[in-house]
Amino acid sequence: MAIANAYDRNVSDVDHELWQDSLRAAEQDERIVSRSEEPPRRGRSEPLPSDLHPKLAEALAAQGIDELYSHQGEAWDAIAEGPVILSTGTASGKSMAFNLPVLDTLLRDPRARALYIYPSKALAQDQARALQELGLGKALRPAIYDGDTPRAERGAIRRKSNLVLTNPDMLHVGILPRHEQWADFLGNLAAIVVDEAHVYRGVFGSHVGNVLRRLRRLAGARGTAPRMILASATIANPVELAETLTGVPDFTVVKTDGAPSEGREVVLWNPPLLDEELGSRASSLGEAADLLCDLVRSGTRTICFIKSRKAVELIHRMATDRLRAAGQKELAARIAPYRAGYTPQQRRDLERRLQEGELLAVVATNALELGIDIGYLDAAVVVGFPGTVASLKQMWGRAGRRGRGLAVYIAGDDALDQFFCRHPEALLERPVESAVLDPSSLEIRGAHLLCAAFESPISANDEELLGPDLRNRCEALVSAGLLRQRGSQYQPAKAAGYPAGDVSLRSSSPSTVVLADSASGELLGTIELARAASTVHPGAIYLHMGSAYEVETLDLESGTASISRFEGNWYTQAKRETDTWIERTIETRESEGVVLNYGEVVVTETVTGYQRKSLKDHATIDWTPLALPPSEFATRAIWFGIDAKLLDGLDGELLLGALHAAEHAQIAVLPLLAMCDRWDLGGLSTNIHQQTGGPTIFIHEGHPGGVGLTRQAFTVFKDLVRDAHDLIAECPCRAGCPSCVQSPKCGNLNEPLAKDAARLLLKRMLEAGVGPAKRN
Repeated sequence: MAIANAYDRNVSDVDHELWQDSLRAAEQDERIVSRSEEPPRRGRSEPLPSDLHPKLAEALAAQGIDELYSHQGEAWDAIAEGPVILSTGTASGKSMAFNLPVLDTLLRDPRARALYIYPSKALAQDQARALQELGLGKALRPAIYDGDTPRAERGAIRRKSNLVLTNPDMLHVGILPRHEQWADFLGNLAAIVVDEAHVYRGVFGSHVGNVLRRLRRLAGARGTAPRMILASATIANPVELAETLTGVPDFTVVKTDGAPSEGREVVLWNPPLLDEELGSRASSLGEAADLLCDLVRSGTRTICFIKSRKAVELIHRMATDRLRAAGQKELAARIAPYRAGYTPQQRRDLERRLQEGELLAVVATNALELGIDIGYLDAAVVVGFPGTVASLKQMWGRAGRRGRGLAVYIAGDDALDQFFCRHPEALLERPVESAVLDPSSLEIRGAHLLCAAFESPISANDEELLGPDLRNRCEALVSAGLLRQRGSQYQPAKAAGYPAGDVSLRSSSPSTVVLADSASGELLGTIELARAASTVHPGAIYLHMGSAYEVETLDLESGTASISRFEGNWYTQAKRETDTWIERTIETRESEGVVLNYGEVVVTETVTGYQRKSLKDHATIDWTPLALPPSEFATRAIWFGIDAKLLDGLDGELLLGALHAAEHAQIAVLPLLAMCDRWDLGGLSTNIHQQTGGPTIFIHEGHPGGVGLTRQAFTVFKDLVRDAHDLIAECPCRAGCPSCVQSPKCGNLNEPLAKDAARLLLKRMLEAGVGPAKRN
């Protein structure tokens, strides 16, 4: 008996005793704060569907597959009835669950077409390989259509392929605006599959929700209503996500996982405290590099996740340096970094080496959190809280596919990390979150209405897909000179250009900066324009593919940066000045001593210079000023002014430090209340704001337009103040540390900060009636 997407039970030569030695040593010196077991789970199977197309049944038989997991069989029945979202665990065989009904349709109807949408190019490449391996011959003609597809091949794909794999970006900017070239494909579109749907939350998800509505609109204009099939990791609100993302009602969820699990050991690891008074801990990156070396030595196939691209490169560099220093150069060569910004050729080569087992370990951003088949892994190490419990469990789920696995969470010195180390049950027993998105966001939807009008004139018939207040939105765009009205239709203004090219789905910047080697002229990678000033400014040290580069020049107008190899022993940290201008107050709530507001703001950021810091002890070496142009964006925010009676005894530098520290603490705990990531937020604190006329703290969303994260902060403000107070009060450090009031993203380099004054201010706010609030 074999099951679709079955697990390989053949465990390689892993020295489990060596990995256990590492854990025991860490437990003895109290770096491990929790060890627990996830028990194995037996799988549940059922026969292949009796009405499966014979050719597809033969292809499965050729691969030794004669049964399905129970949830795959459930999906087969549900997809025949209507829209479906699959929400089961990592490596549970979701791809097979949606492939079978789609391929069955393509085999039965030679004119039928299907579109698979993935959040990354690597996932599409992986699925294309799996489809080719089915051996269905000319009856199945899959093809990838993304930014890496040679232009000479694109016409043939549009004409001949019956299954196209793409990503939301290419769909948005390369397919929908040129839908006339896709007329036959859209006119026969039988199914749309959206894989890794849990990724589509926040700003990205809100954009993609509009892209999917535009796709359905153009398909409907050609007489088709394709079946919608979504696949997601386990989340709290799969049906709500599916319906909000697609605009299609009445989704059925398939969530009872019938796949087996070998079980895994779960470890929470806190780097040792070096200075209790300062609250400083050993580097989580160094701890991860040490553990990675031990796992590689034991033959354990490992993936190490961390959010920052720079940290990926640093962990890789530290681990390989340590292995080489120990005379283990061959093992050092079997570790590689993987992150966004690499060229297509670099990505494909890394994926191949992972699949073929040439690499023993990889250090990656969440680019590999998703369902890319990179072979069977024994251990998954996550450095720092990835933002949501759902993401953490998705990452941990990559381990233990061929035997008992190891899942490790190494805490950083960030406030949330340390909170979870003090309260492990708050992490291990915490339910997965709901995905939050808002396709109707004024700024996001307005941009996509321009795209939709470019694709086909908008009329009242589009209200069902584009929204019930469609006419008002279009008239606002007419007033802005972006649309024009012709009879009952809305069309692009004459000078509107190509609107999709100005709408970035993934960041606030639609453009990128190209990184080129100054010596050879070789293209090394790209970076978003919005991040360029703070990341690749002149003098910055930039890590790429395990090597360090120094930025020689940055030309923001041409979108180019020249970099050269760097061998020094320092890194750089940029300093930013931020200004926040209140555009519109939407809601106000007053309590004694505090006036809380929610509304629209414009945030202006200017990189003013950078510090050089020693790699050895992080000490500041020197400061270099920069003269770079400011960047600005409109977003949503909360802000609150504080009455003088709550500030008694706080003035001058102490007041600035109290406001700044309170702002950082509130941003640190808001992800627990608003289901967001600290990096989705920004802030400003000032002793006198030009519009409010007094001391004010702003917490704003870090993306243009915003999607409601700060609206949640407005709603639960009492909880936010209390949790920020408790975070500071519980921390044993003397003057403030990364576990309470220091922020890793502070543009002012964490100066000034006054921990005790911030605790006093928040306490006074609570006593004045701001909180506490009853939790639901």
